[in-house]
Order: sequence, then C-alpha cells, then structure tokens
Amino acid sequence: MNEYLKLLFKINVHPTLWIVMGISVLTAHFTSVIMLFMIVFIHELGHGIAAAHFNWRIKSIKLLPFGGALETEEHGNKTLKEDLIVTLSGPVQHLWLAGASFLLYQASFLSYETYQQFFYMNLSLMVFNLLPVWPLDGGKLLFMGVSLYRSFLEAHRFTLIFSAAFSAISVLLVTLIQPFSLNVWIIAAFLVFSLVMEWKQRYYAFIRFLLERYYGRGGKPDMLKPIIVDENEAIYKVLEKFRRGCKHPIIITKNGRESGSLDENEILHAYFTDKMTNVKIGELLYSY
Repeated sequence: MNEYLKLLFKINVHPTLWIVMGISVLTAHFTSVIMLFMIVFIHELGHGIAAAHFNWRIKSIKLLPFGGALETEEHGNKTLKEDLIVTLSGPVQHLWLAGASFLLYQASFLSYETYQQFFYMNLSLMVFNLLPVWPLDGGKLLFMGVSLYRSFLEAHRFTLIFSAAFSAISVLLVTLIQPFSLNVWIIAAFLVFSLVMEWKQRYYAFIRFLLERYYGRGGKPDMLKPIIVDENEAIYKVLEKFRRGCKHPIIITKNGRESGSLDENEILHAYFTDKMTNVKIGELLYSY
C-alpha cells in the first residue's frame, strides 16, 4: 500500500493549471475546471497505480491544463503485456466515472445539467486520449501494435509519422467546422510541439531503449526472435533490428551460410562498453 501512497508525492501540477483555475473563478467556470481536474487526476492515477503494481520506476505524474502525463524510466523495455495494462489503466477509469455519475444523478445527488456536463466531458477526454496520436494513450497503443512486427526504431518512426498525418487531417477537419475554437488550437499546438520534440529525440529514445536492455532492467521477453545478418553488416545496423519484448540470438552468415552466433548481450557490451560502434558484426566472432 505504501508504494501506492507514494504516488501522491509524485504528482506535479503544472503552474499554468493554477492560472487556468484562477481565471475560471473570475469567469464563473470553476465547476467545469474542477470536473476536468478530477477526471484527468483519476485518469493519470490509474496509469500510476498500474505502473506501481508492476514496480515501474515512476518519475512523476504531471497534471496539465488539458491533460496529464505519467513519466517513467522504463524506456520501452517492459513486456508488451505490462505496457498494455499500464496504458489502458488510464482510459478505463472513464468507464466507472461515467457509471458513478449516472448513479449519483439517479440518486438526485447531481442535477441533470451537471450530470450531462460531466458525462460529456468524461466521454470526450476518453475518446481524445484513445486517438492514434503520440503522446496520447492511443498513440502508445499504436506503437505497441506496430512493435509486434517491426523493430523498436521502425515502430517508433512509423508511430510519429502516422501521428503527424492523423493530427494534421483531424485539425483541418475540426477547424473547418469550428475555425475559431481556442481549445482546438491549444491542443493542436501541444500535439505539434510533442511530435516535433519526440522526432528530434527519436535516436536518443532508441539509445535509452538499448541501454536499459543492456543493464537488464526490462521484463522477461515475450519470445525468442533470432536475427540473421551477414558478417559484413555494421554493428549499429544490427542493433537497429532489435524489437520490444524479444530476446535476440544473432545468427551471423558468410556467403549465405551460418558461420557463428552471438548473444545480444555480447553485442550490447561491445557497443556500449568496448566502444566498438562502427565494426562489422563478423569481427565480434573473434572477440567473444
């Protein structure tokens, strides 16, 4: 239980949220902001409780004026099953919130107007979070789905490109309907900023993924997936083939025939510890 209580000390309320709440008091929209704050808080706490259950290293739970974010130090090395549960543990909170608000309305604790406002806001946040756009929960689900068939680097790149295209089309359609909606432009700006920053740091994210794997901080692999490469393949090109949730024996071939094999840890050690960043993979057979 202590691990779950510690989550409360990891909550980080962004300064702009306090400003928004102050403005809401002056403009008589305080009830709406409190509803939004409560929904976002419970959503992110759902992620946090699931992550704590699996002993993830949680940095913070950020609450923003229009959403939140759970920051961890796992970097894609937990099993896809764990990642799926943690990711879905946010959106599922909206289901019981909708049910609870209905029961409170039926028991006359909430007026119809308050219930309707809360239900619409709760449903809207759930649908928005499940859009296939990074860094939303839907974008993370997309990343996990593509990771079943592609390497970490390829899946991450595809997710960001798809997210950018989906966001652009969605924003265009919404602005045609509500061209002067301030909320749409704020959300669009947030998504653009997040995608640009993630794209710039995509290789940094990949290196963190490899480092966490090298230090053995990931979960038990879901499957054994051999990687077959020619002896002249550069070591960094082999690392770019690494996938989430898989353990990789490296099968090295020469002239189309197997000439030896290496464990993935041997390659990671050569790359990070021995600084053999540009050697051909075949050269490692004589070193290990």
